[in-house]
Amino acid sequence: MSSISALKNKHTKGLFGDHEGKNDNELLKVSELSDFQIIQIVKYKNSLTAIENIKIDNLSLKNETLNISCNVNTRILWNGPSNWLLVSSKKEVLNEINKKLKETDFAITNLSQSRAIIQIEGKNTKEILKKGCPFNFNEFKKGNCLNSVYNGMSVTIDMLDDNPDKVRIFTLRSFGESLYHSITDACLEFGYKGI
Repeated sequence: MSSISALKNKHTKGLFGDHEGKNDNELLKVSELSDFQIIQIVKYKNSLTAIENIKIDNLSLKNETLNISCNVNTRILWNGPSNWLLVSSKKEVLNEINKKLKETDFAITNLSQSRAIIQIEGKNTKEILKKGCPFNFNEFKKGNCLNSVYNGMSVTIDMLDDNPDKVRIFTLRSFGESLYHSITDACLEFGYKGI
């Protein structure tokens, strides 16, 4: 069975908004990401398993607010107390999770087909986030993540880099088109390139 991305018929490539006379590095870059494994991992309250001893794709499950563990292929985002969102380009990561985490200690849910992912990159990325999200992004930096809302839609925001700013925004697939329109509308002021 093949998967169809959440924004297949909405994401448009090209130049939009106030782009005239600007260099490519001055424009925001907006893209849809797909083909990621997105797995929610929740440790049960009655579990006595120590998370410090668990490694998935050589990454720890950090139980620290706003923090992530990452390598080239995989990012593990703190999603709440004893709750993580694992995002990986490795297709076999779910098999590794199922081998390492006992179902009596953890709830493992594959969310891969239920999420839309929008990536924004550029020096005005935080300004776009500020337009729809009540979080103070002045202190938000590489290696941080958060759960919040963007124009009333539930989102998870993952800061991949801060030179230039680069974020991934995850939302429910059913909110994908609305979030995409909100993000691209906010980008028009600065000019953006759909890639």
